[in-house]
Amino acid sequence: KLMVFREIVEELVSNNHRALVFSQFVKHLDLVREALNSMGITYLYLDGSTSMPQRDKLVKDFQAGKGQLFLISLKAGGFGLNLTAASYVVLFDPWWNPAVEAQAIDRTHRIGQKQTVFAYRLLIKDSIEEKIRLLQKQKGNLANDILGEENFAQALTLNDFHFLLGGEA
Repeated sequence: KLMVFREIVEELVSNNHRALVFSQFVKHLDLVREALNSMGITYLYLDGSTSMPQRDKLVKDFQAGKGQLFLISLKAGGFGLNLTAASYVVLFDPWWNPAVEAQAIDRTHRIGQKQTVFAYRLLIKDSIEEKIRLLQKQKGNLANDILGEENFAQALTLNDFHFLLGGEA
């Protein structure tokens, strides 16, 4: 996974793109940092131990053009970050809750974003990561069927209407 990540980063940096890199595991981010250091790529780093004043400074620095990448632990990245300076997002590992992943990607989809945003999800084939992603899709489809206004109405059957009107399902 780290080899593929390095290839992606080389391509992004050579084309003057900036990216957010998320992982739920700080230890994974440590490996990413080592790889970036060996490649000579500049980055900023944010995890749950980062103080609020430092966090604000890091966000301002990234928005101002410092660092080619911004490494962020998934939990630390879910609170009030507006990072429109990035046009790419790399999710280093899947998270059980797809809404958390979507929120990470949404850090770049904010007012002021002028670029198309692309997201990479790095998954190991035939692993639990692949199964997590499949489960995310299934649960996401279920949630959309239940919560999505149009899909909900389309998913209702004659038995559902009967149940709603007081009959048995």
